Amino acid sequence: MKISRRQLMGLALAAPLGLSACQATYRNHGYIPPEEQLAQVVVGQTAQSELEGLIGRPSAQGLLTGSAWYYVGSRWQFYGPREPREIDRQVVAISFAENGVVRNIERFGLERGQVVVLSRRVTDTGVTSLGLIRQLLGNVGRVQAGDFLGD
Repeated sequence: MKISRRQLMGLALAAPLGLSACQATYRNHGYIPPEEQLAQVVVGQTAQSELEGLIGRPSAQGLLTGSAWYYVGSRWQFYGPREPREIDRQVVAISFAENGVVRNIERFGLERGQVVVLSRRVTDTGVTSLGLIRQLLGNVGRVQAGDFLGD
């Protein structure tokens, strides 16, 4: 079997594409301030108002307004048709005292992460999956004359 020059060129072009399809790709999500910028934040001295200029806005804030700032960054690995896998996560938590000065800086990694199951509280309306017309027509046989006369 003789391979033509055209087939050989096609094979030469297809081989790198096939090999590159088996290579993992990575994506970064979020923002973590670099260590040089975090070193500028002095616990007990840096005010919350100065923090944005030093290291930028946070990814999230604490439940109580101004109680803490959270910077979250993660790195994901994508490998072909497999499910993406988080290979690194960093969380920098900066908490503030009541006077707005930095109280503490903490760093957490993927090893301290926990899966948190979020629950959603919804008030039950009492309405079932019946439509409005069906509910109205369902009450037709339940009305009695005594209900209108006040007996």
